[in-house]
Amino acid sequence: MPSPNDRPGRPARLLLVQLGRFAVVGGLGFVLDTAVFDLLRLTVLSPERLQDGPLLAKVASTTVAIAANWLGNRSWTFAGSRRARAGGEAVEFLLASLIGMAVGLLCLWISHYGLRLTTTLDDTISANGIGLVLGSAVRFWLYRVWVYRPDRAARSEVATAE
Repeated sequence: MPSPNDRPGRPARLLLVQLGRFAVVGGLGFVLDTAVFDLLRLTVLSPERLQDGPLLAKVASTTVAIAANWLGNRSWTFAGSRRARAGGEAVEFLLASLIGMAVGLLCLWISHYGLRLTTTLDDTISANGIGLVLGSAVRFWLYRVWVYRPDRAARSEVATAE
């Protein structure tokens, strides 16, 4: 007898729900990332004070957003696929997030240093517009196929029960 999870359209619906939740968590992370980036970029890490200030500001702001996003994605977006033990999952989440951050940093580097578009608005658009969108696509894919892969959660539950 088929289970309720085998209904037609279930995988597509699950994907849409996850995408929606990922977008909400990511939206909150975006606000946090952008606010921290702009605050640092306009104060202690301005290019006038430090040549690599914009890149350092982006690393710091993304790190803060990664921590917030891990909590949101673990507890809500991928709650049904998370593992009982958070340690390995947190490391994988961090690695996937760092790959996504590298995409954003590359966009910022190309814009700021390669194209010499150096205003605060230019940096914000390249890092938090273009870079964040491309990096988010990479992160979502890595979270789904690697960090929160459903079969890992099932194996984790079996191992915990034994």
